[in-house]
Amino acid sequence: MRYVMAIDQGTTSSRAILFDESMAIKTIAQEEFPQHYPASGWVEHDPSDIWSTVVATCRAAIEKAGINATDIAAIGITNQRETTLIWDKVTGEPLHNAIVWQDRRTADYCAEMVAAGHEETITRKTGLLFDPYFSSTKLKWILDKVSGSRERAARGELLFGTVDTYIIWRLTAGVVHATDATNACRTMLYDIEKGAWSSTICDLFDIPMEMLPDVRNSADDFGVTRPDLFGCEIPILGVAGDQQAATVGQACFLPGMMKSTYGTGCFALLNTGDTPIRSNNRLLTTVAYQLDGKRTYALEGSIFIAGAVVQWLRDGLKIIREAPETQALAEAADPTQSVVMVPAFTGLGAPYWKPDCRGAIFGLTRNSGPAELARAALESVGFQTRDLLEAMRADSPGELKGVLRVDGGMSASDWTMQFLSDIIGAPVDRPEVKETTALGAAWLAGMKAGIYPDQQEFAKNWALDARFEPNMSEEDRAQKYALWHRAVQATMAV
Repeated sequence: MRYVMAIDQGTTSSRAILFDESMAIKTIAQEEFPQHYPASGWVEHDPSDIWSTVVATCRAAIEKAGINATDIAAIGITNQRETTLIWDKVTGEPLHNAIVWQDRRTADYCAEMVAAGHEETITRKTGLLFDPYFSSTKLKWILDKVSGSRERAARGELLFGTVDTYIIWRLTAGVVHATDATNACRTMLYDIEKGAWSSTICDLFDIPMEMLPDVRNSADDFGVTRPDLFGCEIPILGVAGDQQAATVGQACFLPGMMKSTYGTGCFALLNTGDTPIRSNNRLLTTVAYQLDGKRTYALEGSIFIAGAVVQWLRDGLKIIREAPETQALAEAADPTQSVVMVPAFTGLGAPYWKPDCRGAIFGLTRNSGPAELARAALESVGFQTRDLLEAMRADSPGELKGVLRVDGGMSASDWTMQFLSDIIGAPVDRPEVKETTALGAAWLAGMKAGIYPDQQEFAKNWALDARFEPNMSEEDRAQKYALWHRAVQATMAV
């Protein structure tokens, strides 16, 4: 039996998942790591935590499976996107903590650049909006703030990478400094139509292009691991940012197919084929995947807070001990109350893009309690998803297939998925394999290694676990969505 190991490096934990030759999960190992909040709206990770948890979980997955590393045909990597690292080219020493995708420290700079008229160039070349979410302004911030870093970067002593690049560099002992097109396109430095780093944008931010990694296909040769890590060299053959990996794992290979992943945030992607569709509704145009030099594009809507709102109920308010408790609370909530939560803890993402916005709760009464707050938290995810789908429909009329494929931790909640179906007025399909992000990375690597099937066969094997059909009346749907919009407008007005 041959295996493929998926490294799934996320925002709050690292995981390693072993898939067998039939793409069934053999073992999973997971390890959380600390989040650092040095100032309001700032989020950082210690790079040593990212690296140590990746190695530890890989070793644990191999040990739990009772196999040898020689049984692993390939490694696929999927990762939190946009999170930014700079390190010494020789020693590997990080210049600064990793600045996480959620971080908003460059919001003022972004606003200044938009006011100066630079967003049109950014959007035309990268498909993105001028927002702190993306890597480039985080990279610029580190170069500006860390003494001597610009001089060192100009001398070619420093390397930049998103998390995938950093892991690859460490796994290969510094031999390979590379990324794939799905991660490159999230940096706000990459021309998505030319398929190359943009010298125009790098000059705008004063970023030496020598720092940037080589950009490869999502299924490609990314080198081999150091033999001392796992006992032998293992080829790294697949890389994709987490949301694109989930798109692949959901087999959304045809234009019009869409998926939504519910992890820390929520990210909906609509496959638009080989033509990038430019959004008129503040969605992002992005690379869904790149195979054999051919890019497939997508429209993406990004919500910063999805599963993170449940973490807040647990860690902030302490009204639950474990995430699954929210379903029972939501079911017990008073149906006569209309509590609406806008979880803009780190600003509002698409289609609003208000980085300075902060969270708010509306409709509280004397009788509002944990149950009503839990219901409002779960409903906020459905409302935000509808915002994204409405924008996608406006940008690509007739393109949407009408069924939303879902994955991620929150998709396990039947209550949440039923409300999602109700509020968007469309079927929601949950697959048998919940680990679609890891599966996507594993398929890319396994397909490249020759042990997994091609796209067409892989898509045929996609299996449904549950379909949620809308059963809310159109009147109730419209009323609830109108309350949500009023709450969002009031939140943005503060």
